[in-house]
Amino acid sequence: MMSHELIARYGMLVVFLNVPGSSLGLPLPVLPTLITVGAGTALAIHIASSTLFHFATILGSAVIGGVLGDLVWFQGGKRYGERTLHTVCKLSLSRETCVRKTERFFGRWGVRVLVVARFVPGLSLVAVPLCGAMAVRLRSFVLHDCAGVALWASVGLAIGALFALQIDVVFVLISHLGWQALIVIGIALVLYVLYRYCRRIMLAKALEKARISVDELHALLASNPRPLLFDIRSAERRMLDPFVIPGAVFADERKLPQIVERYGANRTLVIYCSCPNEVSAAWMAKRLRLAGVKLALPLTGGIDAWRVAGFDVEPIIAMSDAAISEEERKLFAH
Repeated sequence: MMSHELIARYGMLVVFLNVPGSSLGLPLPVLPTLITVGAGTALAIHIASSTLFHFATILGSAVIGGVLGDLVWFQGGKRYGERTLHTVCKLSLSRETCVRKTERFFGRWGVRVLVVARFVPGLSLVAVPLCGAMAVRLRSFVLHDCAGVALWASVGLAIGALFALQIDVVFVLISHLGWQALIVIGIALVLYVLYRYCRRIMLAKALEKARISVDELHALLASNPRPLLFDIRSAERRMLDPFVIPGAVFADERKLPQIVERYGANRTLVIYCSCPNEVSAAWMAKRLRLAGVKLALPLTGGIDAWRVAGFDVEPIIAMSDAAISEEERKLFAH
C-alpha cells in the first residue's frame, strides 16, 4: 500500500524536483508522479480530515519548478536562437518533426501555445526556446507559462485524486509482486525507447536514398536549365535566419498539388529546410516524386550545409515579390 502520509509530507518536494527536470529535457516520469502524488495526498487528506492546502502547495511547487526550468531554455533561445532549437530537438524522441510542428503552432497561436504545450508530446520542449528566439517579452512568457504548467499539473493531480482508490489497489498489487513488477515496467520502458530509436533510424534510411549535396547543387545552379530551388522553412524560422540560397522560392509542403500545377513535373526540383536530418525536405521530395515529378531531391544538410561550404546566401528582402507571399511580406515588414 502507498504510504499516504509520506506522499502527503514529501509530495511537494518530489514534484518540485521532477517538474523542472522534465522541463530541462530529462526523461523523468513527471505526469505519473503527479498522478501518484495526487492519489496519495487525497487518501492522506481523507484519513486526516485535512484541507486542500496540500494540493495548493503541491500545485504551487509544480508551477514554480516548471517555470524555473523553462526559463533556462527561454533564455537559451533568446540568446542563441537556432542553436538552442537544434539542441532541444536532440533531446526529443520525435526530433524529426518537433521543430516543424512547434513552429506552426507558434505561428498560429503565438505565446498562447504555452497554455496547452505540455499536453502535446514534444511541443513544450521546443515551444519554450522558440518563444525566446522569437523575442517574446519575459513577462508575457512567464504569465502564459505559469498558466500552462498550472493547468497541466492540475489535471495530473486531479486524475490522481479522482482515482485514488484504484491507484492504491495497483500499488498494492505491485508491492505483492515486488521486484518482478519493477523489472517488467523497466523492460517495457526500454523497449519503447528502442522502438522509437529504431523507427528513427529506419525513417532516415528510407529517406536518404536520393539526395543532392551542396557542391552538386552549386554546380547545377551554374548550368542551364537551372533546377528550381524550394525553401520550405516556416515563416518563423525565416525570421530567425532571414537569408536564403540565391534563386530559392518559398514553398509549403502541404500544398503539393498547387506546386505541381504551377511548376510542372518535368523540372528538377531541389528542396531544403533547416530541420534535423532534413526530414521535412526529404518527405516533400518523396511526395513530389509520387505526384509525378520526375526529379525531386532534398538538399543534404540544408541551408546550414550550404553556408558551411562557403557558398553565398542573400537576404530575404532581396528576393522577388513573386517568391514572397503577402503574409510573409507583412511579417518581415515588422
